Amino acid sequence: MTQPAPKRFPTPAIDALPDDIRTRLLGVQEKSGFVPNVFLTLAYRPDEFRAFFAYHDALMEKDSGLSKAEREMIVVATSSANQCQYCVIAHGAILRIRAKNPQIADQIAVNYRKADITPRQRAMLDFAMKVSAEAHKVSEADFAAVAGHGFSNDDIWDIAAISAFFALSNRMANVTAMRPNDEFYLMGRLPK
Repeated sequence: MTQPAPKRFPTPAIDALPDDIRTRLLGVQEKSGFVPNVFLTLAYRPDEFRAFFAYHDALMEKDSGLSKAEREMIVVATSSANQCQYCVIAHGAILRIRAKNPQIADQIAVNYRKADITPRQRAMLDFAMKVSAEAHKVSEADFAAVAGHGFSNDDIWDIAAISAFFALSNRMANVTAMRPNDEFYLMGRLPK
């Protein structure tokens, strides 16, 4: 059962939303079987909803040197450090599906340094975590370390941008008391 949308800010009725936002929500509902609470919460401010999801899609859906599963690893690790329940649970579900691994999201959320990931992915997450927690301390040595694992300049930009974008998302999810939908908890845990 889906948790009710948070009540710190009013949640607009789907049928009262602008056409483009309503269409997106209904499309997500058709694909996943439910509307993730992040869509309902952010729909409170339509212009910001559009900007948020445009940047989200630009970062998370493109083809590049990072796989879609690696992008989700960044979200889960940094969201855990930022204590964002919504993003850890929701993106953990997406990570399990994209990695085809029912354990990986829990491992990364608890301690990515002990997770069953490659040295390359560990370097990626080390860099993402530094951007998330101490961006002002990122140095040339940090760039060299991550580049030493085969990441291009564009890949390193993506790692940093995903980490920074989800820092914003984590903070808004916490401020709005956004709850993960119940559906996320079981997604990707058992083979189909």
